[in-house]
Amino acid sequence: MKQKRIQLANGIELDVADEGPKDGEPLIFLHGFPENHRTWRHQIAHFSAKGYRCVAPDQRGYRGSSKPQQVDAYSPDKLIGDVFLLADALGIETFTIVGHDWGGAIAWGVALGGQHTRVTQAVIANAPHPAIFQKLLYTHQGQREASQYITGFRNHSNDQLIRERGLTGLMLQEVKWDKPGAMPSEERAILLKDWEDREAAFGMINYYRASQMVVPSMDEPFQLPNDYSAPDLPKLTIPTLVIWALDDLALPPENLEGMEDIIEPLIIEPVPGCGHFVPWEAPEKVIAAMEKFLAT
Repeated sequence: MKQKRIQLANGIELDVADEGPKDGEPLIFLHGFPENHRTWRHQIAHFSAKGYRCVAPDQRGYRGSSKPQQVDAYSPDKLIGDVFLLADALGIETFTIVGHDWGGAIAWGVALGGQHTRVTQAVIANAPHPAIFQKLLYTHQGQREASQYITGFRNHSNDQLIRERGLTGLMLQEVKWDKPGAMPSEERAILLKDWEDREAAFGMINYYRASQMVVPSMDEPFQLPNDYSAPDLPKLTIPTLVIWALDDLALPPENLEGMEDIIEPLIIEPVPGCGHFVPWEAPEKVIAAMEKFLAT
């Protein structure tokens, strides 16, 4: 996939794959941590050949795209804003948003903020809804345990490790859900090269540092705090497809519970026997689910 450089109205520059006919129905694909636009390579190849316009940026902080180093440059409002500004820069008025992992977290925000105006449909793969995820971090032992790496990512005492060894050093120290053997070796080589870039490493980590999510320690009680209040979010009322790989070590399937109360219309497509990186671990299943959803 060839990329082109797109300057956004906020000054951020993104490297963007833009495949398929320019007058095709637009799909904007957002990758997660710690990857790049190529996480969606199978889906982009398929849907661009079917006449869709497939747009996939390397998001801010990643690869050749702008990598501001201050933490507040990665607050959710700025990451969500990038997507709308990218659509503007490409002359795209309305679109389907597609996201995985952190790209899915941003996609939730894009969908909630742009529903019925800019965003017509949403496809989310293994990315928890913000209202559900925070509750699970308080109450669900498995989710809290799986998320302890976030505390390590936020710990500035690890900054020297990143400076010395890039993102790889931090990943080896903190992450239990990475499965190097599951990824094609040529794709893994691309990522390992990306992780050497110290500015990109801090950009990627700043997604976690700028987030407001609270990750309690394992010795805190498994209950909602007395002062807890649910986030003030609207109901999502555009057609939404949630694809969920059930063997995700970072995000257990309890993240699906209660979605039907806050999203309508909703289709949930479980993918058994698959780990976190479902777009390339089970590409045919993701394509089939998306194809059926987009056709309706």
